[in-house]
Amino acid sequence: MTTTAGRARGAATWRNWSGTATSHAQHHLRPRDTADVVRVVRWAAREGLRVRAVGGGHSFTAAAVTDGVLLDLDRLAGVEGVEPQPGGGALVTVGAGTRLHALNRELAARGLAMENLGDIDRQSVAGAVSTGTHGTGARLGGLATQVVGVRVVGSDGTVREADAGRDPALFQAARLGLGTVGILVALTLRVVPAFTLRAREEVHDLADVLDRLEGPDGWVATTDHVDLYWFPFTHRALVKRNHRAEPGSGPSLAVRRRLEDEVLQNGAFELTNRVAAAVPRAVPALNAVAARALTDRTYCAPSADVFVTRRRVVFREMEYAVPRAALRDVVGEIDAWLRRTREPVPFPVEVRFTAADDVWLSTAHRRESAYVAVHQYHRMPHERYFDAVEAIVAQVDGRPHWGKLHGLDAERLAGLYPRFEDFRAVRAEHDPTGMFRNDYTDRVLGPVG
Repeated sequence: MTTTAGRARGAATWRNWSGTATSHAQHHLRPRDTADVVRVVRWAAREGLRVRAVGGGHSFTAAAVTDGVLLDLDRLAGVEGVEPQPGGGALVTVGAGTRLHALNRELAARGLAMENLGDIDRQSVAGAVSTGTHGTGARLGGLATQVVGVRVVGSDGTVREADAGRDPALFQAARLGLGTVGILVALTLRVVPAFTLRAREEVHDLADVLDRLEGPDGWVATTDHVDLYWFPFTHRALVKRNHRAEPGSGPSLAVRRRLEDEVLQNGAFELTNRVAAAVPRAVPALNAVAARALTDRTYCAPSADVFVTRRRVVFREMEYAVPRAALRDVVGEIDAWLRRTREPVPFPVEVRFTAADDVWLSTAHRRESAYVAVHQYHRMPHERYFDAVEAIVAQVDGRPHWGKLHGLDAERLAGLYPRFEDFRAVRAEHDPTGMFRNDYTDRVLGPVG
């Protein structure tokens, strides 16, 4: 193929960050702009090829895998426009391939910020939004709730703009739909004035944490952002509570703290996991040492620096959104299963929270949610652990993160999402031949075409 998508890469093997998905595409292309994407899509339609887009490759699933055309959107990056809003903040339009860490820098330079973020910033904006990435905060939604407009190249090569007032059904399906209604080439985000967070990290007994999370005066209701990590086989949990604060109202995020994070959270943790892989029976003792090493600390920093955590230890992850009221029982059952089976799990369990929202395929659709994320070191088996947790959350209608490992299919997912069939109808309308499908989307969304 000859296009300004460059001499592309021809046939190529692509792997995601965690090594859980591999793609052998006939064509691996890097379009430079929207017009390039249009040409590629029209050419692929004539050739009968499937097309999938890829960003940072941080999904643990095979969402980006294709045997046809793999579109690397890295060149569709940067801020296209900024529209200041009354009362502060702005609407910012960015290229779909913009990495979150680059976006954070661009926003900060303009005195702006995302109102909430996940804890990894290596993803592309389009990839993070399309798979339902979220942060934590009971009054805040996931990244898709911050999207107010999209630009999409459809299967016929037509470029469409959609928002809540202009083609609202396409807007709903495109902002969180695994890229199955078209190629997202740009998104418009609602951002806020830049702000500082005062981060407070404390170690507590797990039972005490679960007691103090809920209720009108509980941490979830009274904290802007709350996150907790619990090491299996221990009763200790690290609780992170972040509040908006005035700059300079507490200790800064110093170079020493960054060094500690890099050495302790990545270097030492990698070593611990290597030992766990070599001697699985030592995991309970290793976790006890890791939990005892946790310490309290407080610091202030720009919001993105607090939200984001460096993750260099490779792992597998599964995450489920459950009703907040069910969290205690879910955590209790996971704890009981681990203690009963002695399954070696050196990674902590993470718990976060979000508000209910109206995004059709959001894991928090019409439901205040607690997110339970389980991880396993990439050199250790994860299947039995993940299967057990999946069975536990199934009892409370847990919804899996679209970009993380899970075993559900379209039949089960249709019963978990009230607007699932509405989404499928929009998908069929905009991709009637299944150009943007692959095996993973067939499993979780059902076939099309």
